[in-house]
Amino acid sequence: MVAPEVVPLVKVGGLADVVGALSKSLCERGHDVRIVLPKYASLRGVEDAVPLGSSPLIVNLGGHEAYAQVWEMPLPGSKAKCYLLEHNFYFDGPEVYCGPTGNEADNGQRFTFLARAAIDLCYHLDWMPGVVHCHDWPTGLLPVYLNTTEIDRPMGRAATVMTLHNMQHQGYFPRETIHFAGLPESTFRSDSIEAFGQINMLKGGIYHSSKITTVSPTYAQEIQGSGGGCGLQHLLQYRAADLIGVINGIDETEWDPAHDPHLPRTYTASDLTGKAASKAALQVAFGLNSDASKPLFTVVSRLVDQKGLDLLVHAGDRLMQTMEIQVAVLGTGDPALESAFKALADRYPGRFAAYIGFDNQLAHLCAAGADFLLMPSRFEPCGLSQMYAMKYGTPPIVRATGGLVDSVEQYVEGTGMGTGFRFDAPTPQAFYDTIGWACATYYDRPKEYAQLQANGMAADFTWGQSADTYESVYAWAIKAREAAFTASKVQ
Repeated sequence: MVAPEVVPLVKVGGLADVVGALSKSLCERGHDVRIVLPKYASLRGVEDAVPLGSSPLIVNLGGHEAYAQVWEMPLPGSKAKCYLLEHNFYFDGPEVYCGPTGNEADNGQRFTFLARAAIDLCYHLDWMPGVVHCHDWPTGLLPVYLNTTEIDRPMGRAATVMTLHNMQHQGYFPRETIHFAGLPESTFRSDSIEAFGQINMLKGGIYHSSKITTVSPTYAQEIQGSGGGCGLQHLLQYRAADLIGVINGIDETEWDPAHDPHLPRTYTASDLTGKAASKAALQVAFGLNSDASKPLFTVVSRLVDQKGLDLLVHAGDRLMQTMEIQVAVLGTGDPALESAFKALADRYPGRFAAYIGFDNQLAHLCAAGADFLLMPSRFEPCGLSQMYAMKYGTPPIVRATGGLVDSVEQYVEGTGMGTGFRFDAPTPQAFYDTIGWACATYYDRPKEYAQLQANGMAADFTWGQSADTYESVYAWAIKAREAAFTASKVQ
């Protein structure tokens, strides 16, 4: 696994959860999983890391060598092994996607270094993996290396799998980056890494990987269209036979209401008493009125355009004026959204609250204490918050996109079937109407609401089925790589 982030060491988004949980699940199945990531200054829980030998890792970049101190440790809670690449100029800063100089333009060199170092580390260890699993644009040059400079060397036999977590971010950098990387000039073409006169790291990874995955089946279809492909839809259509959507799972050792240390009282599907205690605690934590009878809707999210939370801003006053509900927002991001939620909280004290920032304990309390979770995403490759919510007996209200379609089953009024509420149009009116539908269900159909809770808590969101699929993907990737080498010998 080569990735820019992994839980519990460092997390910016869901990519980190996937790398950590999938690695753990694969190790439990007997695979030898090793994770390579930068040693940022912000890493947590690395006190047990030890230097890997006495000599530094030599990283073979274009026309020169660079060096990295490699630190080794087990991934906490897992048998997977982590290798942390220490290089002060590139990684000695608190941010994952911004170098120590504070300039995102440095990312071209930073993540080229990560890709090249991961390959050279395998030679350093004398360990040749069957598959290199790459995650998003920061690792996009690794499959390019294996198809060019490494093709006649041992690492060139390794299959590659590229997982697309979010097509919106692709890694555009100046053409000169290929010289820094030491890649052949011939790679700078439209059917490789070139795009609009620059290099596009994600495009290179998609072109050169043995197999490609996304984090949900629906997102795999959406990114082949003009709306979801972010300019790469034609390439994804070209690679469609090698593109597989695999829904993410959740780590139930971290997210389980029956054993969650962050809750005032644990609970199970057969006894929701502890959920009521969490609701009371959540109301106190957010300064909401202590009222068990009012449905409490929460948001746990980055406050960015993708998440569609401007819909809540636009519907907020009308919701407060027409429905007997409470809303609690936990997140940080766009200053305009932060200000809008603060303003709503000021206008409706005790009924609308906003915590600007992130707090892990509060995130767990929101999953447990809420009656509904709000996720009006414009697009959502997979999403994990809706799975956490359902596991905790909190039906989600989601827009019908990406992994939200694949994980949330639509409520069927009058039957109790389903696990949540879905709406199609990304408009304040559609969102308002769906919240109203959920509110009416809570008040007027308590037995059906309780059935929704039970359905969600009974759903299987573990990594078992996803890990099964990834094992198949790895096998297909290895077979495809071997076939490519056999064909080249025949020629």
